[in-house]
Amino acid sequence: MAKSELPRVGGLEGMEETFDVSQREEVPKLRKHAVGLGGVLFLTVTGSAPISAMLFNTPIMVGFGQGAGAPAAFIFAAVVLVVFSVGYVAMARKKTSAGGFYSYISHGLGRELGIGTGYGAVVAYSVFEASLAGGFAYFANLKFAAYGIHIGWPWLALGMVVLISLLTFFDVRLSSTLLAIGLLSEIAILIIFDIFMFAKGHVPWSAIDPVKAFSSFSFHSSGKLLAGSVGIGLFFAFWSWVGFEMAPNYAEESKDPKRIVPRALYISVIGLGVFYTLTSWAPLFGYSSTHAAIAAAQSNAANFYLNPARTLAGGWVASIMSFLIITGSFACGMAFHNTTARYMYSLGREGLLPKALGRTHPKFKSPHIASVVQSVIAVVIIVLFAVFTGTNDPNSQAYLQLYGLMAIMGVIIILSVQALVSLAILLYFERQHRDEVHWWKTRLAPILALVSQAYVVYLLFDNITFLGSGYGYAKWFGPIDLAVVLIGVGVAFYFKKNRPDKFDQAGRLINEGL
Repeated sequence: MAKSELPRVGGLEGMEETFDVSQREEVPKLRKHAVGLGGVLFLTVTGSAPISAMLFNTPIMVGFGQGAGAPAAFIFAAVVLVVFSVGYVAMARKKTSAGGFYSYISHGLGRELGIGTGYGAVVAYSVFEASLAGGFAYFANLKFAAYGIHIGWPWLALGMVVLISLLTFFDVRLSSTLLAIGLLSEIAILIIFDIFMFAKGHVPWSAIDPVKAFSSFSFHSSGKLLAGSVGIGLFFAFWSWVGFEMAPNYAEESKDPKRIVPRALYISVIGLGVFYTLTSWAPLFGYSSTHAAIAAAQSNAANFYLNPARTLAGGWVASIMSFLIITGSFACGMAFHNTTARYMYSLGREGLLPKALGRTHPKFKSPHIASVVQSVIAVVIIVLFAVFTGTNDPNSQAYLQLYGLMAIMGVIIILSVQALVSLAILLYFERQHRDEVHWWKTRLAPILALVSQAYVVYLLFDNITFLGSGYGYAKWFGPIDLAVVLIGVGVAFYFKKNRPDKFDQAGRLINEGL
C-alpha cells in the first residue's frame, strides 16, 4: 500500500467507501478517550448557554411572540428536536468523525453538498464566538460601570477571545473542566430561581397549553403594547438549543463514541427541553397578570427575570444571576470556539482547507493551529464592528449588532444545515444500508425533522426585519450564507476534476480504532 493511501472501509457495490485513519501514524489525530459522557455534555450543552437562552430569549418570546405561552413554544421545539435527534443518533452510531454535519451530509447527499455545508458550518460556528464576545462585553461593561470602572466594550470582547484562545490551546480536558464549572453554576442558580417562583407565585397553567405554541397575542384596544408574532416566538425557542448538535464533533475524543455521543444528544435535548420549559414558565409567577408580564418584557427586558428574583427570591439571587450571565456568555463562546476548531481541523485534515489546520499539538493533541486561526477570525470580526459601528454605545454596537446580528447570521446556516442533515440521513440509509432501514428512526423521524426545521427557517426569513433589530444590512445575511455554501460546492467540483484524491476523501475520514 502506498504511503499516500489510507485503509479503506466498504467498497462493495451499493456501499459507500470510507477511509479509516486509526492505523495511520502520519494522519494527525485528536486525543482519544479524553472525555466521557459528562465531558461531552459540558462541551456541548454549554454552547446552548442555558442562562443566556433564558435571560436573552424568553423576554423576546413573551414580549413579542406567544406572550405567556412562551413555555409552550419551548415544549414544541423540544419535541421537534427530539425527533431530529432520532435520525441524528442513528447516523452517529454509524460514523465516528470530527466533521459532524459536514461528514453526514457528504454521505447522504454527496461530497459536493457536504463540502459546501462544511464551509458553511465553519462560518456559522466561527461568528457565534464573536457574537458571544459581544454579549459578554455588553454585560461586563455594565457590571464594571456599576463599580465605577469604565472599559470600552471592544477591549472586553477582545480580552475574552484572547483568554479563550489560551485556554483551548491545551488538552480538551481543560476546556471540559472549565465549561463544567460554568454550566453547573448557571443551572444551579436558575433552579434556585425556579424553586422560589413556583413556591411563592400563582401558577399560570395556561402557559403550557400546547395550543399556545401556535398562538400570538394582540392588544389592539389598549394601544400601548405591540402585538406578538408566533413566528418570532418559535424562532427564539429553536435558537435556544443551538449548540446541542455539536456532540458528534467530539466523537474522536470520547471514550466510547458509539455509546456516549447518542446518549449526550438525547440527554441534552430532552434535559434542556424540561429545563427551558420550567425556567421560561417561572418568571411569569412574579407578575400580577399576563398583561403585566408582556408589558415588562417589552419595556424592560433586561430585568424581566431579575425583578421577580428580587421580589420573590431576594436580592442575592438577582445579583448572582447578573454575574453568571457574564460568565455564561464566556463559557458559551468557548464551547463554540472548540467546535469551530474541530470543523477546521476536519476540513484541513482532508485537504479542503490548508493542511496546517489539520495538525494537532504533539503533546496536548488539540487542534491548536485551527484554534489560533479561529481566534484571529473572531478578533477581526470584533475589530470590524468596533471600527464601522463605533465604540460609544455598547447597547447598539456590542449587544444588538455584534451579539444579535452575528447570532442570526449563524443560526440561518445551522437550522438550514440541520434540515439538510435530516434529508441526508433518510437517503443514506435508503441507499447504503437498506437492511437497517427503520420506519421511525431512519424514515418518518427524518422526514418530520426536515419539514419542521424548514418551516422554522421560513419563519426566520419572514421575520428578518424584526430579528435584525432594524439594521438594514441584516437582510444580506441569507444571501451571504448561501454564497459561502455555493463557493464551497464550487471548490468541491474543482477538487473533483483536478484533485480527485482530495475529493474522494471528503467527509470520508473516520476513526474506527476507538
